[in-house]
Amino acid sequence: MSARALAPVRRRPPAEDPFATLNDEQRAAVFHGAAQAAPPLLIDAGAGTGKTLTLAARVARLVRDGADPQRLLLLTFSRRAAQAMQQRAGRLLQRALGQPATAAPPQQPWAGTFHGVAARLLREYAPRIGLSEQFTIADRADSEDLLGWVRDAQGFGRTHRRFPLKGTCLAIHSRAVNACEPLAEVLATRFPWCAGWEAELKTLLRAYTAEKLRQQVLDYDDLLLVWHAMLEVPALAAALSARFDHVLVDEYQDTNRLQAAILYRLKPDGRGLTVVGDDAQAIYSFRAAEPRNLREFPGRFEPPAEVLPLQRNYRSGDEILRACNAVLAAAPGPFAKTLWSPRSGARPQLVAVADEGAQAAWVADAVLAQREAGIALKRQAVLFRTGHHSAALELELMRRDIPYLKFGGLKFLEAAHVKDLLALLRWVQNPRARIAGFRVAQLVEGIGAAGARRLCDALDAAADPAAARQAFVPPPAARAPWAALCGAIAQIAAAPWPAAFEPALRWYLPQLERLHDDAAVRRADLELLQRLTGGHRTREAFLAELTLDPPEACSDEAADPQLDEDYLILSTIHSAKGLEWPVVYVLNVVDGCIPSDMAAGSAAEIEEERRLLYVAMTRAMHRLHLLVPQRFHVGGQAALGDRHVWAGPSRFLTPAVMDGLDAVGPLPASPGPASAKSPGPPETRIETPAGPVVDLGAALRARWD
Repeated sequence: MSARALAPVRRRPPAEDPFATLNDEQRAAVFHGAAQAAPPLLIDAGAGTGKTLTLAARVARLVRDGADPQRLLLLTFSRRAAQAMQQRAGRLLQRALGQPATAAPPQQPWAGTFHGVAARLLREYAPRIGLSEQFTIADRADSEDLLGWVRDAQGFGRTHRRFPLKGTCLAIHSRAVNACEPLAEVLATRFPWCAGWEAELKTLLRAYTAEKLRQQVLDYDDLLLVWHAMLEVPALAAALSARFDHVLVDEYQDTNRLQAAILYRLKPDGRGLTVVGDDAQAIYSFRAAEPRNLREFPGRFEPPAEVLPLQRNYRSGDEILRACNAVLAAAPGPFAKTLWSPRSGARPQLVAVADEGAQAAWVADAVLAQREAGIALKRQAVLFRTGHHSAALELELMRRDIPYLKFGGLKFLEAAHVKDLLALLRWVQNPRARIAGFRVAQLVEGIGAAGARRLCDALDAAADPAAARQAFVPPPAARAPWAALCGAIAQIAAAPWPAAFEPALRWYLPQLERLHDDAAVRRADLELLQRLTGGHRTREAFLAELTLDPPEACSDEAADPQLDEDYLILSTIHSAKGLEWPVVYVLNVVDGCIPSDMAAGSAAEIEEERRLLYVAMTRAMHRLHLLVPQRFHVGGQAALGDRHVWAGPSRFLTPAVMDGLDAVGPLPASPGPASAKSPGPPETRIETPAGPVVDLGAALRARWD
């Protein structure tokens, strides 16, 4: 035998198993089906069971086994969630392939929100579906303003009876589109005070649709509506379906009917489709989320999709989970889960107090005691059903000098200075965008509302609105400022992105100084905008992604800098979903608050309120306190007045739940459940015949015919 034959074979060291930490249920979900033709799968992931890790591991495993990452679509409900999922899957795949940790992890280019992916596809297919490639996306505020302008132009602001305001009209539009419900049904069930205006609202929403198309502007709801319209054309549906071998959807219980319809048209036989969700955490029906999407998912395919549960909880102690399971045990549903944990801990407490003042004092005492025991304030959270439920507590915290942070406040895109600069970029992008042009024109010194309206009317009537804008003759006092704006617009249009942001900022900063006393504070937001530009290839992508997934905070109403080293967390239950804290206090666990007396009109509403309490309880890691004030304040409800009411513990605190709680203080008798109205009629599926091409106008108008 030769020396060559005797030489040892140098093998690459075996790759580290990136899936070694998965439990048996997680592994079953990760390795379900082949990478090339995976059957449909529902991962029924309970709270705190590691569903993010499981979904990321499934992505990594599919790519490792041969799936093309360019043909993998990952849909989440925020861009940040998509980025986090991408990073996690990339690190797992990196280890699976034996790549060094210093190398750039593999990427999945098609990861994002439903609306973000829709915007990308619409931009790509724009010429084939009757859209300009320069179309712009209006945020909620601009959509409301445009609808308000159409409302006034149609004369509905001059009726002898109260006509719905622009915000209500937009909410009606959004509900009808996302829930796939006829306008009459939306008005009857969600906006009964507007039911007498059905014919007028149809006229208004048709005119709003026509105006958007004329201006080549889409709102949030249009993005999904047009994506669905594309999938009704067989040729486009086949192309889009073939484009993605795998489609994975997070938080599927939060999808609406239109999103579900898109998925079923994208993957009619379910091959390559994986959805992850938990019907026990479906709490967003006010956004048209439809938990039935998750419950009916397995039966949509033949053979039915497999359902794999995740039940081992990595967040809470087993004593807390027993109480949570007992709350859920009384709820109907096809997917029964029993969360468990090998870790023990303190039993949750049910704390009875006299009123809201006593509740606030008890929580403040407990928060300080936990702080002295080593639990920082920011590791404790107080949760409540509605924002005003924390009013008494906030006063008590201020009295005791306990700093706190309450989720909410002015959003980034709602700040006037941010809207100003983005309007300028949108108007350069699309000269027909009337709302953007109207706003920018009034920033020019010497041009008021009448001059801005005259300019927009001229652009509306022009075949070439960009040329008409350049030829516009402003009032004499505004000629020099108008010329400066036109020069800035020319520079923005000619410069590559992101360099084009510079002339926009140069033009706007003098306006900022002129219009706002706190310009220095607001400038920080514009600097943030400038930093964000570098992460986008084009102006179009920047405007679309910032509109669809903006930063949460802004400096517009910034308070003095916080010098405290710590602060308590206050949050509504809806805002707390997906988060966790070692210590959680839930306020007002009484009938009238949980369930809310404003959400007890049907069996479906009652069940969502039960799930809301379950979500609140499952945020706790080590200690959970449920507060029951015997007397509480009811404010802000015209039907009930402004008064105090008496109540017992929430109807969701059944004897089985109470068995798992330690009672603190005497509890009043629990009232019987209020009678609920019958659920609404069964769902009817809307079938729309496919056409040879996308008639965009018809697709958007169809909702109002």
